[in-house]
Amino acid sequence: MKNHGFKGKNTSWHYPLYLCIFVHKMRVRIIVSVTNDLVSDQRVHKVCNTLQEIGLDVLLVGRRLKGSEEVQRTYETFRMKLLFNSGPFFYIEFNLRLFWFLLFKKHTLLLSNDLDTLLSNFIASKLKRSVLIYDSHELFPEAPELQNRPFVKSIWENLERFLLPKLKHAYTVCRSIADHYLKQYGLKMEVVRNVPFRKMKIEHDKKQKTLIYQGAINPGRGLELAIESLVYLNDYKLLIVGGGHGLDELKKLAEVKGVDQQIEFVGRVPYEELEKYTAQASVGLLLEEPLGKSFEYALPNKLFDYIHADLPFVASDLIEVNRIVEEYGVGEIVKARNPVSLAKQIKNLTVINLEKYKKAQNQLCWEKEQMVLRDLIVPLIK
Repeated sequence: MKNHGFKGKNTSWHYPLYLCIFVHKMRVRIIVSVTNDLVSDQRVHKVCNTLQEIGLDVLLVGRRLKGSEEVQRTYETFRMKLLFNSGPFFYIEFNLRLFWFLLFKKHTLLLSNDLDTLLSNFIASKLKRSVLIYDSHELFPEAPELQNRPFVKSIWENLERFLLPKLKHAYTVCRSIADHYLKQYGLKMEVVRNVPFRKMKIEHDKKQKTLIYQGAINPGRGLELAIESLVYLNDYKLLIVGGGHGLDELKKLAEVKGVDQQIEFVGRVPYEELEKYTAQASVGLLLEEPLGKSFEYALPNKLFDYIHADLPFVASDLIEVNRIVEEYGVGEIVKARNPVSLAKQIKNLTVINLEKYKKAQNQLCWEKEQMVLRDLIVPLIK
C-alpha cells in the first residue's frame, strides 16, 4: 500500500510551519471551479478547506440558481448567474463565462472539478501559464443520463479524449476510475475518496423505523425500488433527502402505490444539516443501478455517511461499494432487486457490529484521506 505521509496514529501530518508561512505571505491563489451552486457539495468544500489549511488563497467558483441558499465559507466564493441552467447552452455559457473569469483573475493554480469545467480551465491554464489540477468525480461520459443519448455522449467522450492525455496532475474518487483512465489515456490519477471528517455522534430517538436515501434524484438511483418496497414495509417511513429532475415522477409513483404518506421528500439541504437526517434514520439505502461504467465504479459519499452514523445499510452490488462492505464487514449487499426481497432484507437487518464500524470510521475519514491531496498539491506551489 502506498504511504501518503503517515506511518502510524501518532505521526503528525502537518507540513513545516515555515512552508505555510511562506505560502501565506506570497498569497498563492488557487481558483476552484464547479458547475453546481456550492450549497450541498461536501467534497469540494472539504477540498477547499484542506487547500486553505496548506496556506493557499482559495477562491471557489460555481453558479447561483433560482432559490439557491446563501453560502458562508472561510474562503472566498463567487457564483455566476446564468441565462441557461440546463442543456447544451448551459455548458457553453458556463464555460465561456468561466474562461473569461479565469483569464482576468490572478492565480497560480487552477482546480477543475469534473469534465464540464475542464475545457475552460485547460485553455486558461495554457494562456496564463498556470498549473492545472483535475478532480474527476465520476466517469462523466458514462453517466446514466447519457446512455440513451449517443450524440451527446460522443461529444463528452471526444472532449475527454482530447483533454485528459494532456493533463499532468489529476485525482479521482476511487481506484476503479483511476485504473480506467490509466488504461484509456495513460493518465496517472491519485485516489482521494469522498469520506467525511470524524465527528461526534448525534443521538436521536430511533423508535420509529426510518429509511433514508440521500443524494441526487436522477435516473439510476434505485428510488423507484425503494418506494415500491414500502408496500411491504407498512411500519417504515422513508426520508428522501436531495433534489433533481426525477422528483415529480417519484411523487406520482408514491401516490400510485399508496405509500405517499410514508415518504417525506426533504429536498436539498446544506451538508451541515444533512447529518441530522442521517442520525435519525434506522436503515440507509444505497440502491444505484449499474447503468454505465460511471455507476458500476461509483463510490457514493452517502456510503461513508452511513458508516460514520453507525447506520445499518443495504447497498447495490457495485465494484467499489462491495469492496468497502467486504473489507470492513459493514452493511449488506442487496440480495435481489425486487420490492419483496428488499423489504424482507431490510426487516432482517441485524444489529451492527460497533467494533467493525469504529474501525471503518478510523480508516475512512478525511483526516487521513486529505494527505493524498496534500502530497499532490504542496510540490506544485511555487
